[in-house]
Amino acid sequence: EVMTDPSYFGQILVFTYPEIGNTGINFEDSESDKNIVKGIIVRNFSNNTSNWRSKLSLDDWLKKNNVIGLFGIDTRALVKILRENGSMNGIITTEDISSEICMSYLDNTPSMSGLNLASKVSTNKEYVWNNCDSNLLIEKYSNNRKEKLKVVAIDFGIKKSILNRLSYYGCEVIVLPSNTTIENVLSHDPNGIFFSNGPGDPSSVHEGIKLAKDLIDIGKIPMFGICLGHQIFGLALGGKTYKLTFGHRGLNQPCGIGNKVDITSQNHGFALAAASIPENIAEVTFLNLNDKTVAGLKIKNKPIFSVQ
Repeated sequence: EVMTDPSYFGQILVFTYPEIGNTGINFEDSESDKNIVKGIIVRNFSNNTSNWRSKLSLDDWLKKNNVIGLFGIDTRALVKILRENGSMNGIITTEDISSEICMSYLDNTPSMSGLNLASKVSTNKEYVWNNCDSNLLIEKYSNNRKEKLKVVAIDFGIKKSILNRLSYYGCEVIVLPSNTTIENVLSHDPNGIFFSNGPGDPSSVHEGIKLAKDLIDIGKIPMFGICLGHQIFGLALGGKTYKLTFGHRGLNQPCGIGNKVDITSQNHGFALAAASIPENIAEVTFLNLNDKTVAGLKIKNKPIFSVQ
């Protein structure tokens, strides 16, 4: 799942679980077909694959997708370095070159700040999401409805599981590129609009921010954003984002307001600053309880909300 999550596009993943590869690869858990990581680092690599869903070994998957891997190092020691110094650029190489040459490469490698990676992972053309596995749940959620609800999804690096979930609830899902125009969105006469997850610096996704601002100004169509989409909503309201030192990774991020806490799954390197959200326009519905970054928004008097 994480190796194919477009939100990790262009990055190197370090797994701290001691052994990776023993369950192999299945294709049901893949979040995209092409927007994948640059490299993985593991402690123990297993090519002894055994799982009823397995279709491919991890080694074969890495070779097929041209993803470099490194194993046999102390991954927890590496993670301690990252925890102290923050996420940083890195190189994995099989070439016999000096560390000085590697450092010169790194010095000329751009930081994640300012990178519009959403434009690199977004679809180039409009399409309708058809998922043949959704038939059973569609009936449950749509049997009292004469027509399917039509959702326009703006693709900044959308995950298949999100598209599947919208289909499961009986929606007709039309996916549009990240640089789509408001005229194109409205031409579909949607019942709702979804702003997806994605990689990179949200403040550089200028076309997405403008689209969100214009749609929020109209304010009549229900809108929902996740991850990068959530940050784009905040920026469209005049909020500020910044690069986190470590990012939020994993499925145990505590979020809430007051005495209620939800444990959430997150993957992002940038965040919305709570103090930057205009209180007269929007309400912060969730804070990340570790660092008080904005984990949820609701726009007042409009059917528009988002979560990190």
